Parts: sequence; structure tokens; C-alpha cells
Amino acid sequence: MKNLAIALSFVFAFSANISVQAAPSIQSPILIEKNNVPPRWEKLGTRKVNYRLDRDEIWVTARDGFFTKLKIHVKKGGINLHKVVVHYGNGSNQVVKAHQSIPAGGQSQTLDLKGNRRIITKVVFYYDTKNFSGRRATVELWGRH
Repeated sequence: MKNLAIALSFVFAFSANISVQAAPSIQSPILIEKNNVPPRWEKLGTRKVNYRLDRDEIWVTARDGFFTKLKIHVKKGGINLHKVVVHYGNGSNQVVKAHQSIPAGGQSQTLDLKGNRRIITKVVFYYDTKNFSGRRATVELWGRH
């Protein structure tokens, strides 16, 4: 009987050890980036669009964060986005040719920023309005950490 109790305790201890090791991870590697911080989008600024070919700048004041991607949300009226120029804190810039037609309530494709995560000082947009109704479009710039 004593040998049976020892054998059962050994089997129980062994099976408990296997189940702990085989447990799935709580954190998904897809959702977690460097330093165990999940990616998040932050609103960086807003501009109202005129009824013609336009060039607008959004000065980014969120200097505490590094960004890897940009996205543009359009409200009230549609726009034709031609290009975006991103100015970085180190003095360099990146020209992103967008050539996208964005309807009212829509958003651009995600614009990937080259290089490592960087601080953005300002973003310059080149676009024109898609419609000539009485509704001026509002452009929102979003950055992903």
C-alpha cells in the first residue's frame, strides 16, 4: 500500500508539472511590441481643408512618443490626398506619395515611416477637395506608437 501511495504521488506531481509547462501564454506576441507596451494610435492634430488645391501643416506636439506609422481620418467632406511630407526631430524628412481618394468619414491607408521609431515635429499635406458642396472637410492626423 505504501508503494502505491508513493507511485500515485509521483504520477500526480509529474502530471501537474506537465500541465503547468503546457499552459498557453497570456500575452499575445502580435499585440505586444518592445518593452511590453501594446501599440496605440494617438491623435496628433486637425486641419480644415479649403475648396482648392491646398497645402497644410500640422505641428506635432506629442514629443514624448516615437511613431512608426501615420493614418489620416477625413470628416465632413472627401479629399484627394497627393503626398505627405513628414519632418522628424533630427532634421531629416520623408516624402510619402499617397495618391489616395478619401471619402467623407473615411481614412487613408496606413503610411509606414521608414527607419526606426522616430519623433515627428510636423507633417505637411498636399491635397485638394473632392466635392464642391458647402461642407469643408476636416483632416485628422493619427500616429501609431
